[in-house]
Amino acid sequence: MKLSRQFTVFGSAIFCVVVFSLYLMLDHLQLDHTKNPSNGVGRFQNGQLSILQEKIDHLERLLAENNEIISNIRDSVINLSESVKDGRGSPEVGNLTRGSYPELLASPPLVVPIDSQDCQFATRPYAQSADEVQMLDVYDLLKFDNPDGGVWKQGFEISYGGNEWDSEPLQVFVVPHSHNDPGWLKTFDDYYRDQTQHILNNMVVKLHEDERRKMIWSEISYFSKWWESIDSQKRDAVKRLIERGQLEIATGGWVMPDEASTHYFAIIDQLIEGHQWLDRNLGVKPKTGWAVDPFGHSPTMAYLLKQAGLSNMLIQRIHYSVKKHFAAKKTLEFFWRQNWDPDSSTDILCHMMPFYSYDVPHTCGPDPKICCQFDFKRLPGGRINCPWRVPPQAITDGNVQQRAHMLLDQYRKKSSLFRTKVVLVPLGDDFRYTEALEWDQQFQNYQKLFDYMNSQPELHVKAQFGTISDYFAAVRKAAGVDSVKSSSPALPVVSGDFFTYADRDDHYWSGFFTSRPFYKRLDRMLESHLRAAEILYSLALASVQKSGKLSDFPSFENYKSLTEARRNLGLFQHHDAITGTGKDWVVVDYGTRLFHSILNLKRVMVSSAHWLTLKDKGMYSHNPSTPFFQMDDIQPAQDALPRKTVLKLGAKPRSLVIYNPTDQDRSSVVTVYVSSPRARVVTVHGHPVVAQIGAVWEEPSKASTEAFQLSFVAQVPALGLAVYQLSEGGDFRTVPADYTFFKQGSQLSVTGTEHFRVAMPQDGSDHFTVETTLLKIWCSSASGIMEKIKNKEDGAEQNIKVEFLWYGTTSKRDKSGAYLFLPDGEAKVYTTKSPPMIRVAKGMVFSEVTTIYEHVTHTVRLYNVQRGPGFGGQRQAFVGRGPTQGSKAPSQVRKPRSHTRGAARGARVFRRIKRQRGPHQSTAPQDNRRNTARTFQKGRMREGRGGEGRERERRHGFLSSMLFGCMGSRGQEKGLICVLANYGSAGPCESRRRPKQSKGTRLGSSLRALC
Repeated sequence: MKLSRQFTVFGSAIFCVVVFSLYLMLDHLQLDHTKNPSNGVGRFQNGQLSILQEKIDHLERLLAENNEIISNIRDSVINLSESVKDGRGSPEVGNLTRGSYPELLASPPLVVPIDSQDCQFATRPYAQSADEVQMLDVYDLLKFDNPDGGVWKQGFEISYGGNEWDSEPLQVFVVPHSHNDPGWLKTFDDYYRDQTQHILNNMVVKLHEDERRKMIWSEISYFSKWWESIDSQKRDAVKRLIERGQLEIATGGWVMPDEASTHYFAIIDQLIEGHQWLDRNLGVKPKTGWAVDPFGHSPTMAYLLKQAGLSNMLIQRIHYSVKKHFAAKKTLEFFWRQNWDPDSSTDILCHMMPFYSYDVPHTCGPDPKICCQFDFKRLPGGRINCPWRVPPQAITDGNVQQRAHMLLDQYRKKSSLFRTKVVLVPLGDDFRYTEALEWDQQFQNYQKLFDYMNSQPELHVKAQFGTISDYFAAVRKAAGVDSVKSSSPALPVVSGDFFTYADRDDHYWSGFFTSRPFYKRLDRMLESHLRAAEILYSLALASVQKSGKLSDFPSFENYKSLTEARRNLGLFQHHDAITGTGKDWVVVDYGTRLFHSILNLKRVMVSSAHWLTLKDKGMYSHNPSTPFFQMDDIQPAQDALPRKTVLKLGAKPRSLVIYNPTDQDRSSVVTVYVSSPRARVVTVHGHPVVAQIGAVWEEPSKASTEAFQLSFVAQVPALGLAVYQLSEGGDFRTVPADYTFFKQGSQLSVTGTEHFRVAMPQDGSDHFTVETTLLKIWCSSASGIMEKIKNKEDGAEQNIKVEFLWYGTTSKRDKSGAYLFLPDGEAKVYTTKSPPMIRVAKGMVFSEVTTIYEHVTHTVRLYNVQRGPGFGGQRQAFVGRGPTQGSKAPSQVRKPRSHTRGAARGARVFRRIKRQRGPHQSTAPQDNRRNTARTFQKGRMREGRGGEGRERERRHGFLSSMLFGCMGSRGQEKGLICVLANYGSAGPCESRRRPKQSKGTRLGSSLRALC
């Protein structure tokens, strides 16, 4: 660093000497010129002097610029060096409702090492190793039956000889934990106020009482909120507990995320948010993952944890048949490897809990009746007891021998399911250790048991409290795990996933895949907005700092909004949030957080785009009450669908700014609502743009007379903004769409289409066609469903069959709900008594076929543009929850109704597409969303009356919607199909998640218009 600074100063000195020498030469020549100005040589020298003067001026300018650049680089390097030495972190928001914010951008950059091979796994040759367990093979092998296994109901009888531990004592690690859901039956804040803060306060006191006591914690969302409320003395006490190894932070994510409904971008975001908080405040880097409650487990999570620097992980909710199979084969501990990994580069050591649940009755051994007797919170006189009606006993000198042998028997039986002589015994449950009394009951009684066991050499056991990393360290040592290769011949390798989870019988937890889909969509929208806002804010902030006008730009407010949005998004990845399994009021709380974050992110994008689009930065003025731009959609409430705003056109051009947050140039279709069918679109340089005017349909055959769709192809550079001008006026390049209507057996009345050509043919043909420069499709005139598609470039044709299917609700006592999907049998083909109405639109930019059934609206759209990302075709299916306008639904398709176990969602309508598909790929992270480009509109706005808002919701029952993802390859099928399905409101949630014996993917629209 010192050498670089000296070199900079030395170089600057040389430049100064050169310039000074040139000035001396200039002065000498000018002196000669004054002495002899009239001769020819003087005139020649005068011309040379003028040229030399220009060169010197140019050199001075270059020197000044060079000095400025060198100075900036030197200051940046010095600041970076000092920040690294001082250990300063990046700005920390804390609780967002209190506390201070340090100077922006004070932290060193986050450097993440990336293996060059990570992005090339698909090109590697794959060969399954001989000892590898492939889950697809396991699933083919299992019968998925549920015979009675004795005390271990879903397993088998376990026995042992008694001398297995003579040569190597049994090591028992009892790991106290408290699983704190950031929202489920209560909201996040209510849980914190009533329970979580007391757990953490008691933890500091009770762990300091005895250094043998241990505890683990995983939810940083709660921990950070508590940290902001405690004083420095208590913070120091927490740090001492961590330094002594009494407290371990496991996983370290903002929440314990769901692994089925989440997108891996959001999982990474919440993991980074938690890890950065830990690094800034505690200097801690987690080593072990802890996931006891997500409903099934994905190998993608294992991959992400490995990439985040973790070495071990624990999983729990897995199909009971799989657990039984793994226990019988002693493969409950394994190295989890990605399907596409030919070696051990992605291996992470994983522990699968063998029994029903993570509560105390199901963790000490196979017999929950005995294990429950060692949950000392259930001592007589407490608020909870054992369902098996045999209460725990406080440990005394008189019963310690008998109780220790009883507990040790369970430890030994559990150990018999594993390949090492190390056994893990979690000690906790949901929101445990709230009261100081429970800490004393659990720790004091267990310590008496441990002391007795450890004092009896003939028992060959060493029992102790431990953290989860203590346990894995012992396992690695016992199994002889190679610290470099992270492998062991004693432990198997497993590849594949652990979906779908079932806790008993046929109770498959796949209902949450579609529960409350409106909020699943809202999650993806916030994810998209957040990424776009982060990039735009970063570009604007860099420009602001360069201009030196940091006080004019709302950098502090925007940074706060970004942090709050990131944490709200992270909170919603919780396994009771994005899954839709929380109570109604909890879901509203989540939705409100997501909704307000989206609003704040729009403000961030508006203020950032305002700065970046101004040529004269001195004209910038931030006024939150009158923003310079407006977004192109409005969401009036957290439970409402967004509405397109209508841009009022006049003779004076209006500016439309389009933002591309991706790292590649984009050309995509953008659609905005305008007030006039006579619209003109030009670039910022005045070049006209081909556009299409379409109708906004208030009803299937009634078009709005106040709003029109204006669609055109926008070209936006990578990470850039493009400006287009819209005005009212005739232009031959803006062409209205043509509409054709079909409906067999009845006459149609089409209104509001005075500005469009409308046809209603009665020729009785079986098919009609729609085509673009790339594709041609054939659709049935009776159903409107696409039946064949042709690639016009190579002439290849593909027959396609699309069907809508429905499932009825089982007549058994257990019903489908927020968690479970229990149909009454195989899916049946959806049919209606009356034929559908078919609306075909053909235009310069896109053509589409919309089929309106009694309960389903199906759309196929073809874009009439050149090949590029996102171009080709798109398919949508809106599914209403009930009949519309007095029509009668089939008896099987029922409206959601309240139920003691939640919403019996009635029929689930699916679509089946019969066509060629490639092999199933499920393990590698796949980016199935496209970054959204944001559309800004300058000037006044008014909400459109097109069918996008609450009125359409009310009429058609479209209470919620969920984007399932794009089906088809961009390169091979040109983004053929994008499915948007709507299943209606989930209603009250099912209150049956916890394991008791009585109970059983940057989304966006590629420049706004695409999925």
